[in-house]
Amino acid sequence: MNMKNIAVIGAGTMGNGIAHTFAQFGFNVQLIDISQESLDKGVNTITKNLDRMVSKDKISEADKQATLNNITTYTTLKEGVQNTNLVVEAATENIDLKLNIFKELDQICTEDTILASNTSSISITKIASVTNRPDKVIGMHFMNPVPIMKLVEIIRGYSTSNEVTNTIMELSKRLKKVPVEVNDYPGFIANRILMPMLNEAIYSLYEGVAGVYEIDTVMKLGMAHPMGPLQLADFIGLDICLSILNVLHDGFGNPKYAPCPLLVNMVTAGKLGVKSGEGFYDYSESKKAEKVSTQFS
Repeated sequence: MNMKNIAVIGAGTMGNGIAHTFAQFGFNVQLIDISQESLDKGVNTITKNLDRMVSKDKISEADKQATLNNITTYTTLKEGVQNTNLVVEAATENIDLKLNIFKELDQICTEDTILASNTSSISITKIASVTNRPDKVIGMHFMNPVPIMKLVEIIRGYSTSNEVTNTIMELSKRLKKVPVEVNDYPGFIANRILMPMLNEAIYSLYEGVAGVYEIDTVMKLGMAHPMGPLQLADFIGLDICLSILNVLHDGFGNPKYAPCPLLVNMVTAGKLGVKSGEGFYDYSESKKAEKVSTQFS
C-alpha cells in the first residue's frame, strides 16, 4: 500500500508528537481534535520542538517550514479522515472513548484504510471487535517524546492480518523508528514490564523504605537508568500509570499488579506529575524538577 496521507486523532502530547514525526518525514498529516484550542496548542508545541531542532542544527529552517506545511488541522472526525491511508488514534487512554472512535472510523473511512491505536495498554482485539475490519486494526505504541524515541511497539490483534502488520512495520522504518512486533496481551511488553517496576518504587516510598531522591538515585546510579522510576512516573503521568496498572490487574487478576494506595491517592488529589505541576516532584517551584521534565526535549 502506498502510504502518503495520515490522520492523527488527538493533539495532546502523543498526538502532536506522532503528527510531528510523520510530517517531518514528508507525509501529509491531518491532525484532528474536537477543540481548536487543543489543535493550536499542539501545533505550537510542534513549532517549538522544531525550533529547538533548528537551533541545534539538526534540521534547517526550510525543513521546519516543510514539516509545518505538511500538517492540516480539523475539528471534525469525518472531514479529518477523508482520503487517508492510515488513521492513528492517540486520544485519552479511556476504553469507552476509543471504542466509540473506532466504531465511527469504521463507518466513515474507506474499506482499505488501516486503523491504528497508540494505546499503551488497551486490547487491540477488543478495539477491533467494534469494527467490520478487524484484520486492518493494529496497535502503534509510540514512546514519549515521539520525535526522539526510536521504539514503536507494533501490536497484533487476534485478527490483524500479516499484510497489515508488515505494512505498519515497514512504515515505522520509514520514520527511522525501530518497530518491534508483539502480541495482544495486557500491557503488551513495554508496560507489562515497566509498570510493575514503577509501582514497586511507589510502594517502597509508601512503606518508608527510602525517600523520592534516594529511590531514584539508586536506580539511576546503580541500574544505569537514565531517569529514576518516580521521575519517570511523573513524566508519563500518574493517571496514565494508574490506568495501565488497572488494565494489568483486571486482565491478569494477579495481585502483583494492584496499584499502590499512594498512587491512587495522588491521582485522586490531582497530583499527576509534570502535566499538573506536581507529582513526586514539585515542577512549579523546583528548578531541579523543571530540568527533569525537559531533559528529553
